Amino acid sequence: MRATLVRLATAAKESSLPTGNPTGLTGLFTHPSPRSTLLYLYSTTLQKLRQSFPESSVYRQSLEAVTKHRMSIIETTKPAGLEAWQERVKALVDAHPDAFRRIPLETQKSASGNEFNLIWRPSVVEGLKENEWDDEYTGKAQLEGPRSAEARADQGDILNQDPIEEHSRIPRIEPEPPLSVQQIEEVENKIGAGLIEEVIVVAEGERDLVDVMAESKVWEDLEEKPAEGQWTYFERRDTHTPTTQAR
Repeated sequence: MRATLVRLATAAKESSLPTGNPTGLTGLFTHPSPRSTLLYLYSTTLQKLRQSFPESSVYRQSLEAVTKHRMSIIETTKPAGLEAWQERVKALVDAHPDAFRRIPLETQKSASGNEFNLIWRPSVVEGLKENEWDDEYTGKAQLEGPRSAEARADQGDILNQDPIEEHSRIPRIEPEPPLSVQQIEEVENKIGAGLIEEVIVVAEGERDLVDVMAESKVWEDLEEKPAEGQWTYFERRDTHTPTTQAR
């Protein structure tokens, strides 16, 4: 299990967990950059909530509160050399505004004034998932059979895309310094939702669910009003109130 790996890493005086090692959970391996990944996921979720949901939405209020709380934990857990790394990559980030986002800290102010959260833009993240040697089209499947001229208008551009060329244009950046073993343990204990890799899986699901909930417009009233007393069965009752027993 992860606890055993942590003790072994500590005994060996390793500053961080080796990437790709088993975590003790089937199919889940040690993540190479959990901090920057969670910053990307949480900031993307917050951006989607603020753009697509009204402030009165209970779903937005609850998810926004949880996301901001967990993001504050990630922000305040800083690996050694973070500010120096930010200074080194600053020029590359400024030169590629279409690839990177510099977002302000959600929960605190930087003492030096130079600190920021650095994340990829979603379009670049999708591009990075494609294999450099794979020249097959990996986007949305094209419909077969006769189609109108309007439906075929963008088909040529899509099929003429060159994934290898697009992948080569994605700027490469020095990875953020890794969190130490102790820092990862602290984050896991503060969030209280399992291993940090499990937290990442949950954050991915929450980000994707936002799109589904926005499409469904969950903040609007139901088209069919519930019948009177429909939800009474699920209401909390006073356990001290006597109930009539059926005879």
